[in-house]
Amino acid sequence: MSNYRRARITGSTVFFTVNSYQRRPIFIEPNFRLVLRHAIQQTRLAFPFKINALVLLPDHLHCIWTLPIDDNNIPIRWSMIKRLVSKEVGSQYSMQNISRTKRNETTVWQRRYWEHHILNEADYTAHINYCYWNPVKHGFVSAVNNWEFSTFHRDVKSNIYPVDWCSDDEFDSEANFGELVRKHTL
Repeated sequence: MSNYRRARITGSTVFFTVNSYQRRPIFIEPNFRLVLRHAIQQTRLAFPFKINALVLLPDHLHCIWTLPIDDNNIPIRWSMIKRLVSKEVGSQYSMQNISRTKRNETTVWQRRYWEHHILNEADYTAHINYCYWNPVKHGFVSAVNNWEFSTFHRDVKSNIYPVDWCSDDEFDSEANFGELVRKHTL
């Protein structure tokens, strides 16, 4: 088994990008969303974490989690989420793949995920903005508040973001939150 280099920082806040296998557009399908929600709930019961932000797009998701102060085990959480989802919907998204069959893997998820440990408040804000801006960036909607598969709406209700954030002339329509963020993380 490979030993990937991952930061092991207890109590950290971490940004993730997780893709579907071969970037298939399955993540916003109603059944998949329901199963994913349940898997996240089950995982949080066994291995708590706070969801600071989450956005589902058809073929990938972005999220920000904060781990408990004495915990750094990110892989076990993603492993459990992926396993629970795959067990429930795996046959629905099954594709022929010899390598995955040998490893007893489903064809729901890309094998790995991308993570970035948040460095400071500015980094945190940039990554949350990136999460919420992503559906607009990909052309799914013209305004952030029109994308229903996002914790943006939770943050609007909590008065963290205004409902019309990034929807009028208040921002540069060529805003490129993610590319600016990623330059700082490499």
